[in-house]
Amino acid sequence: MPGGRLTYQDRRHIAAGLTEGLTYTEIAKRLQRPISTITREVTRNGGTDSYQADRAHQATEGRARRRKQAPATAPAPPAATGAPGRDPQAVHALEERFTAVMIATGLPRMIARVLTCLYTTDSGSLTAAELVQRLQVSPASISKAIGELERHELIRRERDPRRRRDRYVIDPDVWYRAWLVSARQNAAMADLARDGAEILDSTTPAGARLQDMSQFFEHVSQNLVQAAEQWRQDFMSRRPTDRQSGARPQADVTAQPALLDGAGR
Repeated sequence: MPGGRLTYQDRRHIAAGLTEGLTYTEIAKRLQRPISTITREVTRNGGTDSYQADRAHQATEGRARRRKQAPATAPAPPAATGAPGRDPQAVHALEERFTAVMIATGLPRMIARVLTCLYTTDSGSLTAAELVQRLQVSPASISKAIGELERHELIRRERDPRRRRDRYVIDPDVWYRAWLVSARQNAAMADLARDGAEILDSTTPAGARLQDMSQFFEHVSQNLVQAAEQWRQDFMSRRPTDRQSGARPQADVTAQPALLDGAGR
């Protein structure tokens, strides 16, 4: 297929094809262009009902001129390393990898970026203004991301008395607490599925399906809590000074199996 930008003649053919009622696929085949090229061209320039070759070509040329005239954007400075001797480029690459992995787990990009920023900062805490500056995004974007992270118990806020503003903190046990949140969610699913099995009658296909679902989530919930407890015991034995240094007290996981009482009925 021919590459390069669409020509004025190409755009006239697109307009003619739309007038004939051809699909994007048919127009793309006629011009030997990718379907995505035709779709993007038409969508950007008025849509199927309003596309005009002359107007589309002028708009494209105008965008090209503005790009040439725009001053080159300076690359964003690498995030502060927080300690001498670190390679800023290596730190930046690490942050990009960290963010990409968390996005792959299902976190929205902005939430992943904020979490990465906090996790790779030596202090483990930043204000909203500092996050805006470091990530070069709007305060509204930061506020929304922080709200979601707090809701999932991945960060907490504490008041900075000197600066009279909130700081957002990531604790050493953040993944432990997030793990317990997941355990609670799985326990809730187990309860729901068990209730459904009782309502639909576990001897029916639908009831049996929900009964299996309940047993699965009960099993997963219990294993999550047990794994969290094992980790916490190891963590506390390796870091005994945390409790003396003012670090946030660790949640008592020994009480967590009560969350599964409903799942063990």
